Amino acid sequence: MPSLGVLWSDVSGKSNYLLPSGLNIGFLVNMKGLVLLLMLLTGLVVQAQPARPNIIYIMADDLGYGDLGCYGQQRVATPNLDRLARQGTRLTRFYAGSTVCAPSRCALMTGKHMGHAYVRGNGEVPLRPTDTTLAQLLKNRGYTTGMFGKWGLGLEDNTGAPQLKGWDQFLGYLDHRHAHNYHTDHLWQVQQGQLSRLPLDTAQYTHDLIMDAAVSFVRKNRQHPFFLYLPVTLVHAELATTPADLAPFLNADGQSRFTPETPFVKPAASRYASQTRPRATFAAMLTRLDSDVGKLLTLLTELGLDQTTYVFFTSDNGPHHEGGADPEFFNSNGPLRGIKRDLYEGGIRVPMLVRGPGVPAGRVSDQAWANWDVLPTLCQLANAPQPAGIDGLSMADWLRGKATDAPRNRILFWQFNEGELRQAVMQDNWKLIRLKKPDQPERLELYNLGTDLEERNNVAGQNPALVKALMKQMQAEQTPAEHPLFMWN
Repeated sequence: MPSLGVLWSDVSGKSNYLLPSGLNIGFLVNMKGLVLLLMLLTGLVVQAQPARPNIIYIMADDLGYGDLGCYGQQRVATPNLDRLARQGTRLTRFYAGSTVCAPSRCALMTGKHMGHAYVRGNGEVPLRPTDTTLAQLLKNRGYTTGMFGKWGLGLEDNTGAPQLKGWDQFLGYLDHRHAHNYHTDHLWQVQQGQLSRLPLDTAQYTHDLIMDAAVSFVRKNRQHPFFLYLPVTLVHAELATTPADLAPFLNADGQSRFTPETPFVKPAASRYASQTRPRATFAAMLTRLDSDVGKLLTLLTELGLDQTTYVFFTSDNGPHHEGGADPEFFNSNGPLRGIKRDLYEGGIRVPMLVRGPGVPAGRVSDQAWANWDVLPTLCQLANAPQPAGIDGLSMADWLRGKATDAPRNRILFWQFNEGELRQAVMQDNWKLIRLKKPDQPERLELYNLGTDLEERNNVAGQNPALVKALMKQMQAEQTPAEHPLFMWN
């Protein structure tokens, strides 16, 4: 092996490399060639930390903590997501930004929790011009940005429209109600900075189009840093799938393998279509989600991008009980209490799998973090400036194994209101929940998640000093809502 000699710095001043003494470097034209040559000559193999790695953030819709095999799912196999977990890090205490769709996505895109975010509930409230998104930050860093699926933070004629919020390319749904329909007559698209309506044949299954667009985006941008945000609509109701996806979950006579099925019959006021085989259809949707993640991972390998791309997989909130969905049958919340719209763990604790440069393989961690931490984390991974005034903390060093631990004593906060104001504050394993209905006294529940993961033993009465301290923290985490829809008491 040649001896190591002179110290050389690249023109950016950010990287230093030792060159074999006597080596003529005149023929070395680009940095990639230099790094490769050094590896060959010295025999040193170091996992590179690219200055601008590709980032793929996949967010399922209403997928529960227990819906994946690597989190305990027994009735439906998810081999591709389980493989992703083995190849990277699986988080067991990752939290959604909220217990429903729009506010959770707002927390993700702005880095602010529900005490400071502008969008604090559902209701088609758009982001404002002053709300800077993750897409805008990465676009400013030189990333090509693409979103495929459900946006939920702005419509075509307001300040939250996706082309105004940093997205170079988009195909999908703008609003939540539209996203309940997998056989619609149109989707929305952003091309060359313009938002337009894309007419469709209602026989088309929209998830097919969304995944095709995502794959095309990766292929097109394989030689340029990209940020792919994939907020797919699976497994949200309505429960709808394709005949090919459904077939493995039917017996030879066409009946569901998950008998007895209880058909869902559309009530007059329901937004969801009737479904005769809801369990089989849900299983087909979950299987399709897993299969498509597998195809995306295979594509990265095919294109030689698997070593320079971070892949995140998570959900926007806990499992749903809508349109015939049966989270009890599938144990969709695993060992947790509650589902979507609850601030118990089942409503906000969601799967999180991460694979990428420097991320330890096979690691399972109970490090608590939340989706408002994603913005600063991705900014640090991309070497992009992090905005001031956010609630999130970067977990990039911890994620890449550069820090053995991240803050455990920090405060996490949620609030939500549909008929009842629900607020929760968590510090380490202690979690205080405040429930308040109009014109009724508040109810306080305190749980030690370290000994009572199912939140069955309310110990508020035994710990008045702790309740008082956490209530003070709860109040400190809130500022008055700026939109009248979210001005709660």
